Amino acid sequence: MNRGSSLSSSRRIPPNQEETIAAISTPFGESGIGIVRISGSSAESIARKLFKPKKDQSYFISHHFHYGEILDLRSGNPVDEVLIVLMKSPKTYTKEDIVEIHCHGGYFILQKVLELVLKEGARMAQPGEFTRRAFLNGRIDLTRAEAVIDLIRAKNQTSLEIANQQLRGYLYSEMAELKARLIEHLALIEAHIDFPEEEIEPIAFGELKGDLDRMNHQLEGWIYSYEEGRLFREGISCAIVGKTNVGKSSLLNVLLKEERAIVTPIPGTTRDVIEEVLNIYGIPVRLMDTAGLRRPADSIEQEGVRRAKERAADSDFIVLMLDGSRELDADDLGIFEEIKGKKRVVVLNKNDLPLKITIEEVKRSFPEDPIISISALKKEGIDDLKQTIYTSLVHREVRATPEHLIVANIRHRTALAQAWENLSNAMKGLEQGTSLEFIAFEIRSALDALGEMVGETTTEEVLDRIFDQFCIGK
Repeated sequence: MNRGSSLSSSRRIPPNQEETIAAISTPFGESGIGIVRISGSSAESIARKLFKPKKDQSYFISHHFHYGEILDLRSGNPVDEVLIVLMKSPKTYTKEDIVEIHCHGGYFILQKVLELVLKEGARMAQPGEFTRRAFLNGRIDLTRAEAVIDLIRAKNQTSLEIANQQLRGYLYSEMAELKARLIEHLALIEAHIDFPEEEIEPIAFGELKGDLDRMNHQLEGWIYSYEEGRLFREGISCAIVGKTNVGKSSLLNVLLKEERAIVTPIPGTTRDVIEEVLNIYGIPVRLMDTAGLRRPADSIEQEGVRRAKERAADSDFIVLMLDGSRELDADDLGIFEEIKGKKRVVVLNKNDLPLKITIEEVKRSFPEDPIISISALKKEGIDDLKQTIYTSLVHREVRATPEHLIVANIRHRTALAQAWENLSNAMKGLEQGTSLEFIAFEIRSALDALGEMVGETTTEEVLDRIFDQFCIGK
């Protein structure tokens, strides 16, 4: 992700907000437009030195585009015809002065313009430093800063909506409300600790415990939503397994809506693992068509079977395919043993033919698993299969966009889990009549966890780890 310059950025230098930074903010490659971004107190003066407007003008109008040329000051020659925009602080992404130079999108042009900007006193930006400055300057909290990278990496509409939830501040608002309630309780508790003999409003321990319990239920919901968020954000790996000629490759082709795998009536046609990514109602699924599991006929098929077993063992989810037109045999039973303990759905294929296996018979071997009857040849039952895969993973019916706040970041989940544990300890302490100092300590610890989550008490090491994931230029 660290694109934007041929200059090395592997050496992490502590960011200095007094310096003006610059980077290429668009991907490498030829395009109509490429952007060099500058942020800091010297951004305007650097732009004035390098930019020659087509019309004489002594000043830039903030947030307006100006047409002209970028000059190489050493030779006096124009480098490129550009549009340039000055955005004066504080109404900018970083809350600093920002200049964007919109050049033609050639690699050499962009590098040349960036080189000229750096010669005039700017420093090469580090990964994520523009967004880091937005956070440090108070424009966004840390959860919204992290949402920027999630937005860039979104693979589908659902992951885009989850990132937008966070970017719009939903998560921060919920945390702010939670913290305000905890601070109110903590202030009353600490007043009783510091001034035990004063006439202070008595603590209603039942009400306090009830409110802590309500807050913990909220925390539990957000913690539980992490697995759902991770699914939409990162996706899963799913292996299609079964013996030879049950229709695994046909199913792959039907799901992808293209002839990706070779399908023949000859057993053992698929020798290697074929992988493609499929979007199932917003979940990115890395789908793997594997070789038929049976006693291999030769060394090539033996390697295919070995790889199929390896992928099945490593996958997050299994689609077990059975041929409904053939009775269960030793190969099927061997596969059943291979996938024990895996999350799965059982697919009874070829329901367009006379069936020799009943769903009831399959249920005896897989009483806890969903069983779907399909015909890959006739493309029947495919939507039912996709919906079943979705509900098996998300544990709710399919809907277009999330209707509740979803936590998709492991750092957030860890902080929420810590806050939940602290409030649980506080409630236990209230039940057991523990001292107010203990209750105050646990509530304060919960506040610290939530504060670290939104960036109020976050260390430089954590910030480095977060922003190193970003592109240079963002």
